[in-house]
Amino acid sequence: MMHSGAGPARFADPARLADAIVEKVGKTIILALPLGLGKANHIANALYAKAAVDRSIALRIFTALTLEPPRPKSDLERRFLDPIAQRLFAGYPALDYAAAIHAKAVPPNVEIDEFFFAAGQWLHSPYAQQHYISANYTHVLQAILDRGVNVVGQLVAHRAEDAPHAYSLSCNPDLTLPLLALRRAGRADFVLAGQTNAELPFMPGDAAIGEEELDYLLDGAATDFPLFAPPREPVALADYAAGLHAASVVPDGGTLQIGIGSLGDAVARALVLRQDHNAAFCTLLSRLGYDPQAAAVRTERFDAGLYGCSELFVEGMLDLFDAGILKREVDGIVLHAGFFIGSRRFYKALRDMPRAVLKKFGMTAITFVNELYRDEDKKRRARVDARFLNDAMMATVLGDVISDGLDDGRIVSGVGGQYNFIAQGFALDGARSAILLRSTRTDRSRVRSNILWRYGHATIPRHLRDIVITEYGIADIRGKTDRNVIAAMLAIADSRFQDELLRQAKDAGKIERTFTLPKSARDNTPDRIARTLGPAAEQGMLPAFPFGTDFTAVEQRLIPALQTLKVASPRQLAALLLRGLRTRADYADCLDRLGLARPSGMKERLYAALVRGALAAAGP
Repeated sequence: MMHSGAGPARFADPARLADAIVEKVGKTIILALPLGLGKANHIANALYAKAAVDRSIALRIFTALTLEPPRPKSDLERRFLDPIAQRLFAGYPALDYAAAIHAKAVPPNVEIDEFFFAAGQWLHSPYAQQHYISANYTHVLQAILDRGVNVVGQLVAHRAEDAPHAYSLSCNPDLTLPLLALRRAGRADFVLAGQTNAELPFMPGDAAIGEEELDYLLDGAATDFPLFAPPREPVALADYAAGLHAASVVPDGGTLQIGIGSLGDAVARALVLRQDHNAAFCTLLSRLGYDPQAAAVRTERFDAGLYGCSELFVEGMLDLFDAGILKREVDGIVLHAGFFIGSRRFYKALRDMPRAVLKKFGMTAITFVNELYRDEDKKRRARVDARFLNDAMMATVLGDVISDGLDDGRIVSGVGGQYNFIAQGFALDGARSAILLRSTRTDRSRVRSNILWRYGHATIPRHLRDIVITEYGIADIRGKTDRNVIAAMLAIADSRFQDELLRQAKDAGKIERTFTLPKSARDNTPDRIARTLGPAAEQGMLPAFPFGTDFTAVEQRLIPALQTLKVASPRQLAALLLRGLRTRADYADCLDRLGLARPSGMKERLYAALVRGALAAAGP
């Protein structure tokens, strides 16, 4: 047995801790690192460093969601991102294995396998693509065991006054908690190497463990570091439109799961509007074409409140709690989740939260959240009227959902737990699963539809189709015929692509030749969204950052302008350049932020003119 149960051997030097691990488990190290925030970075780097210089050590790393600051793709992006990275990510220790993957320099005695990528992070890395493991989140535990894991490296929070459970798995009990249970039952044998972090919130309940669970502990000021804290994304009007649609299907007294990013924030903001400004919420729904009095449209305030059940504790859930929406308790818990990652504000809010309140947020095993197995009757009673709201990249008009990969086999992110919530949407009485996606994307200066006739990869196959939501509406496609699914999906597609999609459906014989789209679906355009929601945005009801931001005021002005430049065609760039050369506004603060206030050389003068043109196009 590797685990003694006697409590941790303590180290201040990660290299000495790595030596102790090799002495304990031998030179074949199967290292499991939690996904996302919970990685013990210094321990991982120390083990990697030993393997890099000693080729007799075989190191296999099994992990997911390796966190890195954004990598700029152009000089203009670098000028914008570098100061943000310095401000938000300074002090976060880079993971050496990730640097080796980027440099195509992974030693032959080291292997790095991941089951979920940060979106697009490894899209162009043959090594990462070849070592990707396609696994449902709840099946990853078995994959770890099958590989013979003998070391788990986990970031932990410590609070001596909570003894005997003075340590917390905090952000990542998701897979470590069931691994520890299996070890106690004699069905797994590994050492748990913890690394304390002063910024990591101490989450009580299931996440809290005793020191006897730890075998090694890295603890000291030299290895403490600021948590990785990505800023919240701006919420566009199209995101708000999708969020308002989604908020209209959530019943009071129900169960909620939402995703990360701007679509998730849009849903959270729409739910807060429904609670705090109900008349305004109903007015916006009317503008989007709904009858707020219809039985299928949910506009009531949240008197009973919602219970959260989500693999990821997204920051939007905390905003819903603050708004008095997330308040329906299940055994004293308002939210069960398996892991979290968020902004500095999010971490601070959890650290500063009174203990009696913090106990309402139950960080626990992913098998509890994502599955109905084990104590199924109790879970069914708790997860009433569930609405599982997940994001996707694309969908087909027949209801396939594409969330993780491309049709050439490359992986953008991973399947994660999306299937789990789709399955629960069908398995639970009164539950529904909804996929949110933007109807279009701009790729190489060309607008493309995210609703397709067919695609060479599917994350969720069409036999599991339920609800799909875009900025243009809701397609309720559960149990519908293919013909009716096509009609519903066409009605929420961008109008620039509807005719071609309809032609393909007719040519395949999947819809009658005489079918025509209703007039109400023929104005699915960005201009319509701007006309519909623009006034509410100007009144402050739909702000770009509804729950605050780490971006400065100048950066907030620059973001839409730089996004315009990023997706502009050569002709559009030429027009913006001309506009920038002609505008009388100097935009000194914005140009200074990019180091372009006093351009040197032709390249910088062109950049400055383009930025001025994009800022002028964005308006005041």
